[in-house]
Amino acid sequence: MPYLLLYAGFFLFIFSVLMLFTPSLNPFDLVMVEWMSQHRTVQLNTISTTLSAIGGMPFVLFLTTIWCLYQAWYKKYTNVVFISLGLIGSIATVWLLKYIISRPRPPEIYHLVQSYGASFPSAHSVYAATLGCLAIYLSLEHPKHRLIWLCAFIWLLIMGISRIYLGVHFPSDVLAGWSIGFIWITLLYMLYVKFSRAKTN
Repeated sequence: MPYLLLYAGFFLFIFSVLMLFTPSLNPFDLVMVEWMSQHRTVQLNTISTTLSAIGGMPFVLFLTTIWCLYQAWYKKYTNVVFISLGLIGSIATVWLLKYIISRPRPPEIYHLVQSYGASFPSAHSVYAATLGCLAIYLSLEHPKHRLIWLCAFIWLLIMGISRIYLGVHFPSDVLAGWSIGFIWITLLYMLYVKFSRAKTN
């Protein structure tokens, strides 16, 4: 699983960068935003705006704080460090890339929610992939790990799609966001496993 997610992350990141910097692929990004804007419904609007609220940094920080407190209650302090570093690293990476690349968002005519910062990469997609990967790796020995994996992937998938639907991100922004979550958490997990083994020896 770790290497699969790592390879998927690198593939998605390379593909998203190609979409960003290849002129012939740029129109595809806007076409997808336009297409989704033409297929909006009241129900989907409500769902997507709700996802926007719960997928943003304030709620994600609240959720991970509760998660860390739960892990600390059971004295799983290594998990607390893993979760904390995972989220902090993701936040730092996504906002640094936003600042460096400074890609404008899709035209405001498509926006259904207020957005902040540059477009590339999608912060909501990074947070969703980060939480999803953390849940996947921390549940490897859980009896219902397959269900947790499925829920994690559904979560990051609908969060990414909702950002395009809301008109505040291009598809390449979302792909880049997922890739950052996959790569960072997987590399961190490999260090986490190495540290855990060294601790038990």
